[in-house]
Amino acid sequence: MYETILVPTDGSDPANRAVEHALELADRYDADVHAMYCVETHRYGETALSSAEIVLDRLEEQGAAMLGEISDRADNIGIDCSWSVCHGRPWEAVSETAADLDADLIVIGHQGQSHTRTNKIGSVAERIVRTADRPVLTA
Repeated sequence: MYETILVPTDGSDPANRAVEHALELADRYDADVHAMYCVETHRYGETALSSAEIVLDRLEEQGAAMLGEISDRADNIGIDCSWSVCHGRPWEAVSETAADLDADLIVIGHQGQSHTRTNKIGSVAERIVRTADRPVLTA
């Protein structure tokens, strides 16, 4: 049913649940997983010669560490897992990555770290659900 599952993460609890679902589905359907983390560069403006560059580097390192852990977990249960860190607007990056990978499914947390309203879908997840040209599972 699924060959490639895309799972974006920001390290939030809902994103971690999405990772668990993605790994379970990949194991069940013998699918590959691609985990991704997007550094929201639009929040920090131009990085050249500014302290924003330090912040973005730190975020990129944190994202890579999270993705490395996901890859290790996948490897431990026999799932092929690739990962990438990108820059931009998360919903656009997820859509572009899904298209580039020809992902069969996107598994995403229903809200991210910056979301403050409980029991509501976050703006990134909502936009992905609304605009995706492939199935989306929210966790």
